[in-house]
Amino acid sequence: MKPLAIEKLYRVAKPQDLPFRSTKALKPLTDIVGQERAQEAVRFAMSMEDSGYNVYAVGRNGLGKRTMMLRYLNRHLGDGGHTFDWCYVANFDEPRSPRVLKLPAGIGHQLKKDVEKLMERLVKTIPVAFDNDSYFERSEKLKNELAEKQEVMLAKLAKQAKRQKISLTISTPGGYRLAALNGDVPHTPDSFAALTKEEQTVFEEVIGKMELKLRATLRKMSNWEQDYADNQAKLNEEVTLGVSSHLIGALKEKYETHQNVVEYLAALQKDIIDNLDIFLEDSEEQAAFAYAALDKKMPRRYQVNVLVHHKDQSAPIVVEESPNYHALFGYVENVTYKGTVFTDFSLIRPGSLHKANGGFLLMDANKVLEQPYVWDGLKRALRAKALNVSSLEREVTLSGTISIEPEPVPMDLKIILFGDRETHLLLQHYDPEFKELFKVTADFESEMPRTAHTELQYAKFISSLVHEKGLLHCDQKAVARIIEYSSRQAEDQTKLSLHAADIANLLRESNYWAKQANANMIRLGHIEKALDSEEHRNSRIKDSLFESIENRTTLLDTSGSVIGQINALSVLSTGGHEFGMPNRITATCRYGDGSIIDIEHDAKLGGTIHSKGVLILSAYLASVFAKREPMLLSASITFEQSYGEVDGDSASLAELCALISSLSEVPIRQDLAMTGSVNQFGEVQPVGGLNEKIEGFHKTCEMHGFTGTQGVVIPPTNIHNLMLSKQVLASVKKGEFRIYAVKNVSEALALLTGMKSGVMDSDGYFPADTIYGKIQTLLDELREEEEEDEEEGVNASIEIKELK
Repeated sequence: MKPLAIEKLYRVAKPQDLPFRSTKALKPLTDIVGQERAQEAVRFAMSMEDSGYNVYAVGRNGLGKRTMMLRYLNRHLGDGGHTFDWCYVANFDEPRSPRVLKLPAGIGHQLKKDVEKLMERLVKTIPVAFDNDSYFERSEKLKNELAEKQEVMLAKLAKQAKRQKISLTISTPGGYRLAALNGDVPHTPDSFAALTKEEQTVFEEVIGKMELKLRATLRKMSNWEQDYADNQAKLNEEVTLGVSSHLIGALKEKYETHQNVVEYLAALQKDIIDNLDIFLEDSEEQAAFAYAALDKKMPRRYQVNVLVHHKDQSAPIVVEESPNYHALFGYVENVTYKGTVFTDFSLIRPGSLHKANGGFLLMDANKVLEQPYVWDGLKRALRAKALNVSSLEREVTLSGTISIEPEPVPMDLKIILFGDRETHLLLQHYDPEFKELFKVTADFESEMPRTAHTELQYAKFISSLVHEKGLLHCDQKAVARIIEYSSRQAEDQTKLSLHAADIANLLRESNYWAKQANANMIRLGHIEKALDSEEHRNSRIKDSLFESIENRTTLLDTSGSVIGQINALSVLSTGGHEFGMPNRITATCRYGDGSIIDIEHDAKLGGTIHSKGVLILSAYLASVFAKREPMLLSASITFEQSYGEVDGDSASLAELCALISSLSEVPIRQDLAMTGSVNQFGEVQPVGGLNEKIEGFHKTCEMHGFTGTQGVVIPPTNIHNLMLSKQVLASVKKGEFRIYAVKNVSEALALLTGMKSGVMDSDGYFPADTIYGKIQTLLDELREEEEEDEEEGVNASIEIKELK
């Protein structure tokens, strides 16, 4: 069997496919390369005006999901047409329910400034208008008219009373007293008691009648006082209107196209008239309260709280990094003054949903789900198409804390969630509302085909990263090396990795090494230096494990032949860094019932996939050697010096070969390592981590010393996955190391042992000089011995009966 040609072990990026000298000559891409499917999904979602067409972007981190989404939104949806300013103002009829004003973009701050200027002028002019001679004269006239009418009425009543020897006097403030006269002075209790019964009765009757007249007079005076209060209020209203009407009227005229603003200004003017004391009384507490809230020194009830402000009609694009409840839905602040907690509409603060209203809100799905009550609140807002600013404490407790209940803000926006596939599947399975609210899935690819055209597109993608990150430009060879690195990351010669974060990190580190060398461009050497540096940083555990191989602490042979022993390959991961390690697999057999003991499984160190692989190879052996009669051999198989969990079926081919070697007592070459899974028909199937596995055994052979015959056996379906390191390629080129591809168990055994496995003839027998023939011969001998033992046992039983 011939080893693979070196051209199949690594696919080089050809210079003729990259017709440029450096990325300086390439126009950067505006889109993320290779994500046409995801872009089409986003384009569709953005075009749908109906509710529920929010987007869930599926893909692992580092694929450029957010970058692509932001670029697309900024380029295609700059003019949203649904953007408004949102303001909260006082509801003078119901203070606990502040009103919301919907205004065109850019108007909110202007209205706030105009109202502030208005109030600043009114705070100064209203007290002045009420502190002048004209107002005092008119007010005093009203007061004197009332006093004069009251005095005339009381004098008339007092005169009538005096004619009947009754006095009318003021006993208490606002109270009057009728008493019988003794000459010109009221009777004392003693003098009144000295009167005859008839005289007392006459006085009491007269006083009774005068009391009725007094009550009627007091009622009339009360009506006059109410008329006076009304007239005083009209005077105050007239003065206030004289000061404010032209100012507020000018604002009404300015905002005449905004009916809600005009209505608010009319309500504001009426409230100013109804609450003149706010302007006429110098309230230190009010000023202190305003200061505590960090607002201007002006009446708080007339402020405009601009919740969201936009400079133009461009659709807002908001990225929320920390989507907790208050960050998303807003909240109401409190002010503490003299031990009392206050709040009002001016302390309402917006959330990301308010800021993104009319546009797009981008969030990480896992972060949203991690925060308590956020997911339910988000669904509630999407269903209601409205945003309620409510306290989280009220949501989660049963307390009846008094607070304000602002009018909901109508909501019209698209939400874009980024997450992995597992989270997406869980939401689909456990939340029946998810599909209705997030109807569009943007599925991001992790790889793209590698062709001459896509290599050039990838070079433009590299150019866009260089421009975006402000890095040095890359020459042609550096770009070619990055493309090859991308194929290595994709583990496929025919693919390119779309994990943009990996490429961006490589460019940053290469840029660092280029600047360290005072180079004006990133070249091939700087790329290699960056890759070597990353490998060195992450290889401490790897070096420690290979040190045990080098000093023979870990038993491993790379030369000679041994029965029931083979070198298998595995991949270890240490925090994102993966590397290959060879492992010794041994198998032993004995007389038995055909069962195969998986020591890893019995020791609870074998994963389910590994156990499945062992069961499959057991089924293959049974199909070959126990079709008609049972196998009278049992076997045990294990990974030697393995003290952690073993999983995966990539060693099942090696395990099968080790078992067959043990059964046939044919030795296996130790200068070859093997990887590949096997099915029940003995066909070799592809596995993962191929490059790391080969490089791991190559490093082992390098430590033990190359013999010129060492190599690795792989499945042929894995050939396109080969993107081996320059060290392995150099050894292959020198003839020190080889890569073989085998299709089935028979080819693998022929390569490992130098013997054919054998083909069964029409009678069901394998040739005696083949591996399977040796096993069959051994099994036949065991069956004959068992039959002889059974026959001897029967004869012995007969003899015993005869003796009896």
